[in-house]
Amino acid sequence: MARQFFVGGNFKMNGTIKSIQDIIRNLNDAKLDPKTEVVIAPPALYLLTAREALRQGIEVAAQNVFDKPNGAFTGEISAEQLKDSGVTWTLTGHSERRVILAEGDEFIARKTKAALDGGLGVILCVGETLEQREDNKTIEVVTRQLKAVAEQTKDWSKVVVAYEPVWAIGTGKVASTEQAQEVHAEIRKWLSSTISKEASENTRVIYGGSVSEKNCRDLAQQADIDGFLVGGASLKPAFVDIINAKA
Repeated sequence: MARQFFVGGNFKMNGTIKSIQDIIRNLNDAKLDPKTEVVIAPPALYLLTAREALRQGIEVAAQNVFDKPNGAFTGEISAEQLKDSGVTWTLTGHSERRVILAEGDEFIARKTKAALDGGLGVILCVGETLEQREDNKTIEVVTRQLKAVAEQTKDWSKVVVAYEPVWAIGTGKVASTEQAQEVHAEIRKWLSSTISKEASENTRVIYGGSVSEKNCRDLAQQADIDGFLVGGASLKPAFVDIINAKA
């Protein structure tokens, strides 16, 4: 059975009530490929606004989740609270949190486990810096990040792996279709040897990093690219074209 194409929109720290309502109105009115799973991740302040306004068939993700179910953790949100609010997905491991907020592999793995245990789907982000790529350490870095999660959980049925080369995020640089496909194939090989053959066959591996309406169709044709995690372009009408990349 073919893996369902998956497109996520990560709004990051962008948007107002009005602009997010405009984005949602555009999505609600658009003709979207019914075979593609669509999830958007607005800032936490607007999660409920998004959930209430979106049409059926488009899900909502948090951009972050904490690794504890409740308690004295000012500013954090638990998986249980997200689930209670109708949020069905969360991101973990985005490079901006790894780099700017110094979130380590083990902490990200704990957050991923907490989200899965709390009933959420997880978009798990992995990727290398330009220096690491130039040192030929891409696969080493990506598999290290994945291994930390594998040590916490063996059930990957609700995990989508997002390969996001750090050097391509928000820079306008995009991994070539061959570069992206190569890493995606290595991730699938790792899933087979470390988790299970079933996980390798069923886990969706999506690409992120300056995805646009101009490059999405070529990337979508690659055998191991199962969709996209879109940053800046998810704030624009062109997001619809990316969702429909396989149509």
